[in-house]
Amino acid sequence: MSSLDPKLQDVYDEVLARNPGEQEFHQAVREVLESLGPVVGKHPEYVDAAIIQRLCEPERQIIFRVPWTDDRGGVQLNRGFRVEFNSALGPYKGGLRFHPSVYLGIVKFLGFEQIFKNALTGMPIGGGKGGSDFDPKGRSDAEVMRFCQSFMTELHRHIGEYTDVPAGDIGVGGREIGYLFGQYKRITNRYESGVLTGKGLSWGGSLVRTEATGYGTVFFVDEILKADRDSFDGKKVVVSGSGNVAIYAIEKVHQLGGTVVACSDSGGYAVDEDGIDLDLLKEVKEVRRARISEYAEARSSARYVEGGSVWDVPCDIALPCATQNEIDEPEATALIKGGARVVAEGANMPCTPDAVRAFAEAGVVFAPGKAANAGGVATSALEMQQNASRDSWTFEHTEERLAEIMRGIHRRCLETADEYDLPGNYVAGANIAGFIQVADAMVAHGVV
Repeated sequence: MSSLDPKLQDVYDEVLARNPGEQEFHQAVREVLESLGPVVGKHPEYVDAAIIQRLCEPERQIIFRVPWTDDRGGVQLNRGFRVEFNSALGPYKGGLRFHPSVYLGIVKFLGFEQIFKNALTGMPIGGGKGGSDFDPKGRSDAEVMRFCQSFMTELHRHIGEYTDVPAGDIGVGGREIGYLFGQYKRITNRYESGVLTGKGLSWGGSLVRTEATGYGTVFFVDEILKADRDSFDGKKVVVSGSGNVAIYAIEKVHQLGGTVVACSDSGGYAVDEDGIDLDLLKEVKEVRRARISEYAEARSSARYVEGGSVWDVPCDIALPCATQNEIDEPEATALIKGGARVVAEGANMPCTPDAVRAFAEAGVVFAPGKAANAGGVATSALEMQQNASRDSWTFEHTEERLAEIMRGIHRRCLETADEYDLPGNYVAGANIAGFIQVADAMVAHGVV
């Protein structure tokens, strides 16, 4: 574990004391603080104004119960969360995650990351996150609707297009956003399109929003390759996951000339040296809602490996698009031995600190999620723009705006890393660039 600047060690110790047991949040905070030593030396005004302490403490943490009835008439109870972390740059912005693993520490880690990710986009949005330990898997549409309505009955009083704008995340797709929006409209008697993003195309949604996180990650890697006068042509790529982010990362890799040779789900992974058949993968995962093993059964060139690690498959580029901390040091070592030269996070914090250090020592280019997967929230902000102007953009125009934003994030990361004598360090570049933008706004606003 890298040592911290003494001024930052005190901050980190305070975070540990004030937030016991929230390991993911501790990890996210330390990862940022490890980059900020040169910044506090150059900008003592941030220390004087206690900017870093204030950044590590959410502006508001909301926890509430969510009672609902299942199809048999039984009463069920879940816990809901919304952490409104920082509004220095604009209204809180970040998704809702419905998954049994959700607890306050997960939501705070995601919200903290969101502050810097949103700042890097250059869009006027703050950072927040929310969710529930509700599991939509195996639930009927009617059960999901009743849960979402109960969840929004409490959440509605805390959100709004100028206050806090939730979106989707794991377990929250178009179906859930629709139920949430319908209940918000019913309670408030307002058709406030900008209160949620990820909406359906027929009622205020944006083209490219479904594809945005996966596309954006690949656009970012494309900029990494271009900076080295290279391209996706002929590159073998491995993608973890087979959900929304993974599917559209695969799609864009293939459009840019690369070949995705493996993807996974929680049961195992499929290897297809001929390249993942995207149409078949979409049918299996989006239409049938089946396991990745069924892809391998239907594709003669593919084989299925139950359990194990998809990172054992040799590749040039790795895109972890599943969940946090899926790549630890052993998986990183396997990737390095398998020839990976670029690792870019499509998920939020899928690589542990030990994995990131292993990549750095091996000379593998590593792009952190707050930079590489910012395309999702960037396109959410574009959806907000369209809602505010009562406009609707074409797919091509929105995709080009997304590509432009990802090029801008890549440029800011490299320029900032160079400014602080850390050339090529995307982690430091992303952390410092995002931090300075938020910190300057906080200084300007005074002690609030």
